[in-house]
Amino acid sequence: MSRTDAARPATLPDPRRWKALIFIGLAQLMVVLDATIVNIALPSAQRDLGISDGNRQWVITAYALAFGGLLLFGGRIADLWGRKRTFIVGLTGFALASALGGAAANTAMLLGARALQGVFGALLAPAALSLLAVTFTEAKERAKAFGIYGAIAGGGGAIGLILGGLLTEYMNWRWTFFVNIPFAIVAAVGAVMVIREPAEGRNRNRLDVPGVLLVTTGLVSLVYGFTRAESDGWSSGTTIGLFVAAAVLLAAFVLVELRVKAPLLPLRVVLDRNRGGVYLSLGMAVIGMFGLFLFLTYYLQIVLGYSPVLTGVAFLPMVAGMITGSTQIGARLMTRVPARYLMAPGFLVASAGMFLLTHISLDTSYPALILPGLVLMGLGMGTAFMPAMSLATHGVQPRDAGVASAMVNTSQQVGGAIGTALLNTIAASATTGWLASHATAAAAASPEAAKVLQFQGMVHGFSTAIWVSFGILVAAGVVAFTFINAGRPGASTGSDAGSAAENDVPVLVH
Repeated sequence: MSRTDAARPATLPDPRRWKALIFIGLAQLMVVLDATIVNIALPSAQRDLGISDGNRQWVITAYALAFGGLLLFGGRIADLWGRKRTFIVGLTGFALASALGGAAANTAMLLGARALQGVFGALLAPAALSLLAVTFTEAKERAKAFGIYGAIAGGGGAIGLILGGLLTEYMNWRWTFFVNIPFAIVAAVGAVMVIREPAEGRNRNRLDVPGVLLVTTGLVSLVYGFTRAESDGWSSGTTIGLFVAAAVLLAAFVLVELRVKAPLLPLRVVLDRNRGGVYLSLGMAVIGMFGLFLFLTYYLQIVLGYSPVLTGVAFLPMVAGMITGSTQIGARLMTRVPARYLMAPGFLVASAGMFLLTHISLDTSYPALILPGLVLMGLGMGTAFMPAMSLATHGVQPRDAGVASAMVNTSQQVGGAIGTALLNTIAASATTGWLASHATAAAAASPEAAKVLQFQGMVHGFSTAIWVSFGILVAAGVVAFTFINAGRPGASTGSDAGSAAENDVPVLVH
């Protein structure tokens, strides 16, 4: 940082803030799309490397486990070590892990690379988001910046599906990893050149090592418990043991945070009614949305016979809906309407889209059913994401910006991992049950008729899981409306219970 930058008063905006947004947004796009870009490439990678069906979902879950489990640690590292430095280290490590994944020669190498991507993503994401938060401090500019950022964060997962389809069909599944390298190089060079971090936002406390160990192992146990439930069953000793371990570890984490001088996660960050409501409702919404990505991808490719590219293009209306909801509805209304009047209806509109998608069949019409379902999902989630991001760290002290942004990411990443594992389990159980009840008919059927029955069982499983996603999205809307009682996010209303004293620098982070 130059002497001029250091001398500039904190109240004056950084003249390079809009250029900084480009590189911060690029890094966020890389992290978000990487959660889904591999989904479409997964069938090709599975055939090429001989990955078993049992290990298939680990290509997705290894990333989510490492990312979700280490986000709070990454957020606090950004606060302690410096956000810009952590941002650049995260980008470099993510690029190297992506190169390793693209060169994978076997299942173990691929899964290891995905886990490493999650580790460096957990450093990168909170650093990027808290940099954005301390860069944009003026209310109208902040609304515009977070509208753009919200579109990236909300639509990145669906963009990953499109890009994954193009790369898989016209190049090779390995390019779904290699594509991250130019993203990371451009973002890192841009960060070095234009991003400036306010020095006064640094947290000088020591790292809470016991807290890091407890929350990381607790979150990993929780997500792994849902994953094991699919293969071992909900009542198996392994599954129950993992859930018990998660409960004990996370309870111990809370006790440690109450006692240590410099906690990893100051409980004031999450115990505020509004912030807690945002974290909980966003996590629930993402559980439903990630399940949809996985099932609809397999439904379009396996049942309807779409190519990888066509599958990706089929998700475009959802991306358009998210961009519209975030920039044209959420960003325009967030300074005029209380957050719950945008979030709750947004989640309910998304649930209406999910409701339409519960009616898929062997010959569902894309324009008549899937298209409107995806548009409603995108509009609803985009509208809800914008005020949620704004409110999620409203009133948090600048020194806690990294860990507060990590908490939002944690709710989403853990929600995504739980959604993938939980809904996969529900779909597999429903399919198995349906096929068992039609076993006699399948045994007497011709090979072609037996294949149709297999597809019917698969669609029944998908539909059952989407019904559960619908219920979770409705519940997310109820949570948002019940818990969140703050006024307009862009206004300083003082209605953030318990944070009035912290409102010197409102920090808005996704």
